[in-house]
Amino acid sequence: MRFDMTDLRLFLNVIEAGSITGGASLSNLTLQSASERIRGMENELGVLLFTRSTKGISLSNAGYSLSEHAHVILQKFEHMRSELRQYNQGLRGHINILCNSSAQMEFLPKRVGAYLQQQPNMSISVKEMSSSDIVSTIKNRLANLGIVADSTDLRGLETYPLCDDELIVFAHKNSQWAQRKNISFADIAEAEFVGLTEGITLQKHIDAHAQQLGKRLSYRVRMPTIDAIMQIVSNGVGVAIIPKYAANRFSDSQTTKAIPLTDNWAQRKLVICARNFNELPEYTNEFIQFIAN
Repeated sequence: MRFDMTDLRLFLNVIEAGSITGGASLSNLTLQSASERIRGMENELGVLLFTRSTKGISLSNAGYSLSEHAHVILQKFEHMRSELRQYNQGLRGHINILCNSSAQMEFLPKRVGAYLQQQPNMSISVKEMSSSDIVSTIKNRLANLGIVADSTDLRGLETYPLCDDELIVFAHKNSQWAQRKNISFADIAEAEFVGLTEGITLQKHIDAHAQQLGKRLSYRVRMPTIDAIMQIVSNGVGVAIIPKYAANRFSDSQTTKAIPLTDNWAQRKLVICARNFNELPEYTNEFIQFIAN
């Protein structure tokens, strides 16, 4: 397929303008050049991108599909150009990291901040995904580096230990469970929960284990951050399952209790994963060593 960026921009401009003439004007092309480019795209694909009539043009089904892909491609191209432009301004390297919600909310911010203070010519992008999706994305060569729970199937990837990421029950000191030394998920599955906003990967992970017990958790409230969850529980509302790391830093710990979960899935660790660490840039491996120590 021999499309270039000018073809794709022209195609989207034609859609915006509602005509090839208008699309040519938006693209700073002559009408003849624009028409030839559109015909060339259709000939290359073997399908019509527009339906022509006396009333003008409209997108064909193939055209609708191409428009979605064209938007994504052009956005990625602009992001690439912006990132590469930074190298001309002294950037040494850029690191893209996929991480699960626990790493994104509790672990990475402090260490990434410390790293960037020491490395002013580096930049980092962090994207949250579920651990299983991260592994799949890296295996499919759509990403190079991830931070996931070690409970994920990591066959085919290299891993490097990062830190413990134990999940605990977070409850008010006056709750019925506060005096327990430990507790199983089944013991509290009927409780009223304070959870993370629907769709956040950590909460999806917890909900999946509830489904394995044949349960559907009852939520009094869902909040966007773990800090917000801890504030709600400290007021005596519900219980939560959160990383122990977060519970340990809670400033109002006199009113709450962190109770160990006995379930194996709660005794997890975070690991860094990649297809092959030796194939990563030197600065990426330096970053890995920094955050792992």
